[in-house]
Amino acid sequence: MSISETKRLIRKHKIIPNKLLGQNFMVDSSLFPLLSEYAALDKMDIVLDAGAGFGFLTRFLADKCKTVIAVEKDPLVAEVLREQLRGVNNVSIIEGDVLRTPLPRFDKVVSIPPYYMSSHLVTWLFEQKIKRAVLILQEEFAKRLVAAIDSDNYGWLTVIACHSAEVELLDSVPRSMFYPAPKVDSVIVRFTPWSIDPFEVKNLMVFRQMVKYLFTQRNKKLCNALVPFIVSTFKISKKDAEKLATSFSFSNQRVRKLPPAAFGVISNVLAN
Repeated sequence: MSISETKRLIRKHKIIPNKLLGQNFMVDSSLFPLLSEYAALDKMDIVLDAGAGFGFLTRFLADKCKTVIAVEKDPLVAEVLREQLRGVNNVSIIEGDVLRTPLPRFDKVVSIPPYYMSSHLVTWLFEQKIKRAVLILQEEFAKRLVAAIDSDNYGWLTVIACHSAEVELLDSVPRSMFYPAPKVDSVIVRFTPWSIDPFEVKNLMVFRQMVKYLFTQRNKKLCNALVPFIVSTFKISKKDAEKLATSFSFSNQRVRKLPPAAFGVISNVLAN
């Protein structure tokens, strides 16, 4: 695989890389063995490749595991993908949006997804029963996943990620490894779901809704930020909501200063 081969396919099929679809194609296969190693792939694994592009990574993965489910949204690119992988019998190609299209069962994810879908893809993966996921993600986005409390990058994504999986930022991936080159660098990120949750969450839906809402008020004290959420979500009076919001020992802390486990405590009280 090389930039010349990628350019050849783009010219041959008259594809104009779509910025809105995040079409920056990986043109350096030197990272592929590393991705496989980080995912600990073996011949029993069924691997999802989300945003498979022209299938260079897909072909590599097919040699390492039992089956690859390659998903590509762009119809023109999916046509090239099918052509490129003709004769590779353990690859299942699905044309469509990975977040909306019914998929066969998979147990690992190795992918270089388009940047635009990073947030939705990662939170979707947290809901799947998988052993491990290894993704190449935009560096700035990846830093949000592991941000320190009260830092600029600390937000709802950090809290949800902390509850869902062990998140490791591994090797840097320079923008020069893509064509067209994006404006930012990337990083390899490994997600390993917890065998035991780091803190209890009784109602995942309430937890996620609440965390996302509270970080829109990140500089407010918890007691002030929480009241409108309680009123609108649970349809109780403002007076009762204020009583509940001030009942927490950390109610006067700013939202951005609360550790992830504190959000679990709050959502568990609300879920009851």
